[in-house]
Amino acid sequence: MFTLSTLIGVALITLIAGSILGAVLTRALSPQQQKTRSLETELQDSEQKLTEYQQEVTEHFAQTAQLVNTLTQSYRDVHEHLSSDALKLANVDISRQLLKSAASEEDGLLGESSIREEGDFQPPKDWAPKTPGKEGTLSEKFGLSDGDYKKPESSAQLPKGPLLKP
Repeated sequence: MFTLSTLIGVALITLIAGSILGAVLTRALSPQQQKTRSLETELQDSEQKLTEYQQEVTEHFAQTAQLVNTLTQSYRDVHEHLSSDALKLANVDISRQLLKSAASEEDGLLGESSIREEGDFQPPKDWAPKTPGKEGTLSEKFGLSDGDYKKPESSAQLPKGPLLKP
């Protein structure tokens, strides 16, 4: 059928064609693989840097919180030291002023005072005192003339259903 020289020639031609095709495909696919690998390594490096940065930020805020707590405690210690010595060394009037100022500073720092005197109490600001013969600002009649206000005699006169119409 086929001679040996024909088979060897076809085999050599196929081998050469396969080698050329393999070289072309290798060169065509090789840059994409290298690019993909370089992008993967960059991504891993970025993730590692992000993790390290987050750890540094966490450590920074933990240390800052500790330093602020230390500063607050030092401030309290100094204030207590000065207050106690001032009470011992100063006269009574100055001692009262110091206690009052300490209470106002504690109000600013802690939100409530541990030292209250009876004269310090004031009614809430939304409760305006009424003048004789007039209604106070929280009265149901405040701001209305005599004809505008009618007090309901029973619950049957109260409006039923929603007060606002959609």
